[in-house]
Amino acid sequence: MVNNEIASLIVESWPYPILFADSDHVIRYLNRQAKNYYYTERGFQDLTGQSLLDLHKGPAREGIVAAVEKLKDHGSELFLRVNVRNQRMYLSPVRDENGELLGYFTRYELNYYKE
Repeated sequence: MVNNEIASLIVESWPYPILFADSDHVIRYLNRQAKNYYYTERGFQDLTGQSLLDLHKGPAREGIVAAVEKLKDHGSELFLRVNVRNQRMYLSPVRDENGELLGYFTRYELNYYKE
């Protein structure tokens, strides 16, 4: 079984940003790549404890709310879009042992195919 330290090192080693928000959209965790992206590249300050919804306006904000509602209804990972870096973006649920949604994280992967 993988212990918490190894799991944490795996997440920190992932080459793409991972941002975890709880089911109330409060940002609880950013891995090293997410911190670089949001803090260094985009100029945000410490996002931990802030609402993810406060960082998005209009259709993006509405899209997040709608996607999380789908996840709350026991939905699985959702494809969001291909970003400007040609990475596919997904919203992935995190559930407890009873299947209740604890939160979600963004997941990225290189888009090898033209859409």
